[in-house]
Amino acid sequence: MAVTDTQNPLIGETTCGTLLQKLQEIWDEVGESDEERDKMLLQIERECLDVYKRKVEQAAKSRAQQLQSLSDAKIELSSLLSALGEKTFVGITSGTIKEQLAAIEPVLEHLWKQKEERVKEFSDVQSQIQKICAEISGNFNHSEQAPTVDESDLSLKKLDEYQSQLRELQKEKSERVHKVLDFVSTVHDLCAVLGMDFLSTVTQVHPSLNDSADSQSKSISNDTLSRLAKTVLSLKEDKKTRLHKLQELATQLIDLWNLMDTPEDERNLFDHVTCNISASVDQVTTHGALALDLIEQAEVEVERLDQLKASRMKEIAFKKQTELEEIFAHAHIEIDPEAAREKIMDQIDSGNVEPTELLADMDNQIAMAKDEVLSRKDILDKVEKWMSACEEESWLEDYNRDDNRYNASRGAHKNLKRAEKARVLVNKIPALVDSLIAKTRVWEEEREIEFTYDGVPLLAMLDEYAILRQEREEEKRRMRESKKYNEQQNTEQEAIFGSRPSPARSASTKKVAGSRTNGGANGTPLNRRLSLNPHQNGNNSSIKDGKRNSLQRPSAPVNYVSISKEDTASYISGAETIPASP
Repeated sequence: MAVTDTQNPLIGETTCGTLLQKLQEIWDEVGESDEERDKMLLQIERECLDVYKRKVEQAAKSRAQQLQSLSDAKIELSSLLSALGEKTFVGITSGTIKEQLAAIEPVLEHLWKQKEERVKEFSDVQSQIQKICAEISGNFNHSEQAPTVDESDLSLKKLDEYQSQLRELQKEKSERVHKVLDFVSTVHDLCAVLGMDFLSTVTQVHPSLNDSADSQSKSISNDTLSRLAKTVLSLKEDKKTRLHKLQELATQLIDLWNLMDTPEDERNLFDHVTCNISASVDQVTTHGALALDLIEQAEVEVERLDQLKASRMKEIAFKKQTELEEIFAHAHIEIDPEAAREKIMDQIDSGNVEPTELLADMDNQIAMAKDEVLSRKDILDKVEKWMSACEEESWLEDYNRDDNRYNASRGAHKNLKRAEKARVLVNKIPALVDSLIAKTRVWEEEREIEFTYDGVPLLAMLDEYAILRQEREEEKRRMRESKKYNEQQNTEQEAIFGSRPSPARSASTKKVAGSRTNGGANGTPLNRRLSLNPHQNGNNSSIKDGKRNSLQRPSAPVNYVSISKEDTASYISGAETIPASP
């Protein structure tokens, strides 16, 4: 085997050629045979071949390892890119294995660092989500455990989903915190009005709800919100119940005060009770306004006044009877007050009726009397208008009989204006009477009772008024005809005997004039005016004497007169030559 003797010219190191040359020199010196030399050279060549093989195998193994590392790196790179949601990395597919490994290594380091940061972000977001969910559910056992991050998907899209979920939960948490604070504030206000211990009430719902706790540390769980809502509802019901109770007590206090004429200074002691008598539930906001001790105080006062009322029963009952009589008097309804008072005395003295029952019965009578007054109001208003019109008519007749009414005296223009208004009002009387009759009949048909005015049937008054008015109109007509006949007779006598009247006719004429002067309106005597008092008309003789007088009940219009035929005949006979009226 030929061996090339070479030497490294740069570093001068021993090479295979120099060693082989040294070996040949040794062999020459020793005298080895060619066969031995060939064997040794063959052995050396085989050993070198084994070394080369081992080196090749080692190189191949190293290449395989590097290829495996490159493949693993690529797989890891792909996995990281997939987990982080990044695009496929390009630019590492060319070059030697070591170049590829050298190129991919910093990328992997960067991706690993990015993955760690991303895992931390995911862990933080998931921890907050887990904590808020635990606060909402009220189960804090799982919130202490670290969240498990799914490292297979660490993309920004997934992170955005978690962050979006976190924002929704934070928004819900904020709303729940505000709702809890509103509930707590409402509980505080209600406890203040009801005089209850706020801390004791609110901490029974959850210990974190006291005032010293931070708003972010307050419980916002579904159970807490539900219990707070129930607490608020319960307190509102208590407030409503207490207010209703207090208003009832205030009403009783005022009624008892009014019954017993309690002085103002004693009433002022309970202003804090009566000030809310007409208030709604939402309007009562004063601290301690509905406290239990205040209600108990009012109950004690009502009980005390009830006992005092029992001792002053007669005085209170007579006071209510006086009120009832005033209502009936205002409505022109006639009652027997003496009999009513005797009945009250008998009931109180006998003890068969409880004082509260007696007062309640009288309260019912007063309520019924007020209803009766309300039902009679329209008719009574028309009666007042009718009587006012009749008074004006009476004044107008007196005014018309005054011969000096047109003189320029003081106040004459005022009387003239009043006369004009009175004539307009008098002309409306017939229509007013017809309307009054119609309303009265409807009222009587609905209630099946007679409508009386100070004990006198109103329809009887109206019917009598209509008859008297008709008689007066008839009398006026006869007077006009008589006057016309007298004027006609005077004219004929003047034509026969001359224009100068005889002494007899003058006396007769003066007599007629005197008769008219002394008479009432249209020749009616003043002393014949009608009063519709039942004792004078004889229509209600069953009514006892002395029950009422002219001051208690307005009398019927005094200017409506009735002239008998005898008065008419005596008036006409004053003129000697005037025949009877046809």
